[in-house]
Amino acid sequence: MPEELVIETFVFKKVLQGIGILLLLATILYPLDFAVWRLRVARGGGMGSVVVKRYTVGGLKGGKMDYFPEGASAEPCTRSLYPQEGNNPCWWVTRHREVVRRY
Repeated sequence: MPEELVIETFVFKKVLQGIGILLLLATILYPLDFAVWRLRVARGGGMGSVVVKRYTVGGLKGGKMDYFPEGASAEPCTRSLYPQEGNNPCWWVTRHREVVRRY
C-alpha cells in the first residue's frame, strides 16, 4: 500500500510539472507572438481577411429551427498564433467560416 502511494505522488508531481511548463511556455510565447505580429504590421503583412457566411437562427414551435442567411462578408484577421487587438487569428477564422447567431 505505501508503494502505491509513492507512485501516485510521483505521477501527480510530474503532471503538475507538465502543466506548469505548458503555462510557462504560453506565457513566454504570447509576448513573442505579439512582437512578431507588430513587426509584420509595420511591414504591411500582419493582417488578412477571410470570407465568412453569417446566419441567424430562430426557434419555432415544436423545437424546430428556422435559418435566415445574412450573406457573406470579409472578416479581418491577424496572421498570428493568438488574437491581437480584438481580431481573431486567420488560422481560426478559416476553420470557422460559418457564424451562427441564435435568438
